[in-house]
Amino acid sequence: MKILTLNSGSSSIKASLFRADGSRRNFRYEHLREHSAHSHQSAFDQLLQELSGERPDIIGHRFVHGGEMVEAARLVDTAERSRLQSIVHLAPLHLPGNLLGLDLCKQHFDVPQIACFDTAFHATLPELARRLPIPQTLGLRRFGFHGINYAYVASRLPALLGDVAYGKIIVAHLGSGASLCLLENLQSVDTSMGYTPAGGITMGTRSGDLDPGVMLELAKRYDAIQLSDLVFHKMGLLALSDGESSDMSQLLASSSVQAKFAIDYFCRQVRAAIGSFAAKVGGLDALVFTGGIGEHAASLRAEICHPLNFMGFALNTEVNTLGAINIASSTSKPILVIPADEEAMIQSLCLIFLKEYS
Repeated sequence: MKILTLNSGSSSIKASLFRADGSRRNFRYEHLREHSAHSHQSAFDQLLQELSGERPDIIGHRFVHGGEMVEAARLVDTAERSRLQSIVHLAPLHLPGNLLGLDLCKQHFDVPQIACFDTAFHATLPELARRLPIPQTLGLRRFGFHGINYAYVASRLPALLGDVAYGKIIVAHLGSGASLCLLENLQSVDTSMGYTPAGGITMGTRSGDLDPGVMLELAKRYDAIQLSDLVFHKMGLLALSDGESSDMSQLLASSSVQAKFAIDYFCRQVRAAIGSFAAKVGGLDALVFTGGIGEHAASLRAEICHPLNFMGFALNTEVNTLGAINIASSTSKPILVIPADEEAMIQSLCLIFLKEYS
């Protein structure tokens, strides 16, 4: 049984082919733009060439938003494809790319297509974390995102932490999109993102949470299309660095005052989120970094963790730079770095689907 996983985003395609013998092939296509020489279509054509005739038996797709769906994965039939199209407004930066990947696969492979939802992991949020302080009649609530990777990280924790894994753990998924999740008993009980992936902490081009009055003022100055473009493409690190870059690696390599300001702002927000979650549950047992920034930016991990000594977290400065999993000092609570692997989790969800419907 060969399983192809596809994460088709707004500007990239990430895919993995899992074979029955346990081997795996990874494919990455970055910086895609529609109506350009390097679009999703051209990247998918390249993927077909690189597969060299290997055909999957099932394909699992990452979907950033599942709407009200609490199932971790669903077969995409005509009705489900229509339902997914109807919720594009909930994640306009991500769902169009997710759907495009689905449609490209359906054109070339007559096999089951499985949608795996980032929001499903947060179905365990208690009402105190789920509710927004607005009238319930509006039908809006907090969803939470990055759930496929949070589920993967949670699956790794028992082997790495033993009984501590079932305690109170913060997982910081830090990348161009960034959020934090509070786990208890390996389940999501709180998370920084809310109704859409634009909320929470500052990200590459997204502001994170803003004073509602700011949004009301911006709504006076821009029409709906302009405001949407501003919210999803022109805020966050890009704005904080005065337009220098939305890419954390470029900001870390820069010597400009603006880049340092953006980095300091980001780290301060991550620390604030960690402290907020700790206050809600009376302390933490472990801290986990994941995502592109969380995995690769040792100096950023150090800046985030340094003021957290009062909570019992202290880095081993040398180990932090060596690519180790446990980067805590000998007297610290566990601090882990776990590389994101949404593809492995999607494969697991496809295997569960096959077992249930075989």
